[in-house]
Amino acid sequence: MFDDGSRSDEPRSSDAHYQTSELGLLNLLVWLSPAFPVGAFTYSHGLEWAIEDGTVRDAETLESWLEDVLAHGAGRTDAIVFAATYHAAEVDDEAELFDTLELAAAMQPTRERRLEAIAQGRAFMKAILDTWPTSELEIIDAALAQRLGVAPWTYATAVAVAVAQHRIPLRPALSAMIQAFAMNVVSAGVRAIPLGQTDGLRIVRRLSPVIQEIVDSALIATIDDVGGAAFRADIASMKHETQYTRLFRS
Repeated sequence: MFDDGSRSDEPRSSDAHYQTSELGLLNLLVWLSPAFPVGAFTYSHGLEWAIEDGTVRDAETLESWLEDVLAHGAGRTDAIVFAATYHAAEVDDEAELFDTLELAAAMQPTRERRLEAIAQGRAFMKAILDTWPTSELEIIDAALAQRLGVAPWTYATAVAVAVAQHRIPLRPALSAMIQAFAMNVVSAGVRAIPLGQTDGLRIVRRLSPVIQEIVDSALIATIDDVGGAAFRADIASMKHETQYTRLFRS
């Protein structure tokens, strides 16, 4: 229909949808940026030990290591947990949400991986409640604390609940979260191997199809599909606990 010259201050539905989507994207860019105060830069996900023992020594071996972690380890697991948490929060299924959060916290394979997941999750939720609060988020956090003493947020579950409560679509949010995880591990490798920034960015670009496949799989999975086989990454995390010289907390 052509413009007849009349004007209205009411936004069209398509404009309103665009504005909502744009706002969600802006929020995601902030929440998953290195500037958001979760301390992600202090964790290497066991990579520091793999560098110490020579398993990861250059860009090629870092890419291979991270691809396995994404496809068979925490990348896949966090993606499935993220999607399950999002769905439970979206429909206000408190029992399912709490069970998923408890499972996500309990299945961390090592002490340092649990620290990495829980510390970032709690820091993320605190920052969200301080700056992007909703009444639903406050109720969920308080109910968790009352039921369990301390809310068992992991990074994946905290981001998923915040995304769901702010009505941000699942797929782009999940893709952004998994990519943020990958970029943090690459950043640790760039600093510890060390590598140039360009090599790090090339790794991130080449891993994009892997991330897309993980997201595709997670969106049709259920929480019963959670499981991993990145045993060397888990062992590296255990070894890191007693590593003599360390730059990272995991």
